Amino acid sequence: MPTARKGYVEIPERLSLSELQRYVEWLEEDRGFSDQTILEKCLLIGEELGELFKAVRKSSGLAVDADSEVGEVADELADVLIFLASIANRAGVDLDEALRAKEAVNRTRVWQPQSRLPLAGEVGEER
Repeated sequence: MPTARKGYVEIPERLSLSELQRYVEWLEEDRGFSDQTILEKCLLIGEELGELFKAVRKSSGLAVDADSEVGEVADELADVLIFLASIANRAGVDLDEALRAKEAVNRTRVWQPQSRLPLAGEVGEER
């Protein structure tokens, strides 16, 4: 991993899932988050998912609380990805291996497309 100064870790240009997990491990050590438990990380990713949902609502033109601070979708996705990698690290899960194994199972399934939810202004309209 790259050289770090407290509070900043240089991120490599491109990351595989395994490299992402190593980067997040390094980042957490550097920023003092490595002692957080998997339970704490799961609760925190829930908060981050809520922030992502709020950003998606805003970017989709849906109402959000005017007093609420709403981030950008890309920023919130990055936060979720960091927390996901940190949870995988604590669980001893290699995300690359897990993805490949899960997709091997998924390829054997028959999928049915789901209807999309109506957007604001479409409720009650015929589609």
